[in-house]
Amino acid sequence: MGLDNNAVVEATKENFDELVGSGLVLVDVWAESCRPCVALAPHMASIAETNPDLTVVKLDASKARRVCMSLQVRGLPTILLFRDGQEVARISESSLVADQVDAWLATALAQPETKEA
Repeated sequence: MGLDNNAVVEATKENFDELVGSGLVLVDVWAESCRPCVALAPHMASIAETNPDLTVVKLDASKARRVCMSLQVRGLPTILLFRDGQEVARISESSLVADQVDAWLATALAQPETKEA
């Protein structure tokens, strides 16, 4: 598939499982109507550029409702971290800002790989 790991990849209900299936994947669940989500978009692109080992994926909640339900996403923005297809961490807060995302991600990435979700 040859994904460019320095770009944010658009996820759909059709390709979501494939995108999160291997490696470290950060999933930004967002919607156009969610102001904090839209405000975080440039920061998510920055995370993608500065973390070559991380694939950053955007999932539009309004276009992938069933995926969001299966992930038990209850509010936006929600950011999930997957390791080889398993969710290992999440943050969801209506007033989420870039500094919170950075602190959460640093902690989540520091977790040992054997952590059970």
